[in-house]
Amino acid sequence: MSHTFLLEQGRWKLQGNWLERNDPPIQVTGRVIVAWSQDDWFSMVTQFTFPKAEREAITLQYRGRLDSGECQYTFVLQHSELGKVEGEGWITPESIVQRYWAINDKQRRSGFETLHRLDNQHYALSSGIMEGLHLTCAMDATLELQYS
Repeated sequence: MSHTFLLEQGRWKLQGNWLERNDPPIQVTGRVIVAWSQDDWFSMVTQFTFPKAEREAITLQYRGRLDSGECQYTFVLQHSELGKVEGEGWITPESIVQRYWAINDKQRRSGFETLHRLDNQHYALSSGIMEGLHLTCAMDATLELQYS
């Protein structure tokens, strides 16, 4: 695989747009830190901030396992808005696709992310959160590698 996001340690800068139902898009920025242990476990910390203070920051703390040479992985996530989350990811030749669901959530919230590799230093991110069958928010952004 030629992916640098997730498969390698690194710090990434995020810039894009956040959309919520019936509201205009708002600017979102953020940081993503990916770290690996020697036993095929990764951790990832992500923070989305909204520079014009339209809403509170969102923080995500992932922990997952990806065996060497595999294309599928699982993870757990502490999400500042959804609480405890479980998920799975697939690594394709050009993208990383993740889906996740909130645990014990009466609102049946879940989410998805697709990270499409543009080159080794840049990814395009599309994501969304659903409540039941309805899309409640979405984000489109770019990720740029700061250093690994």
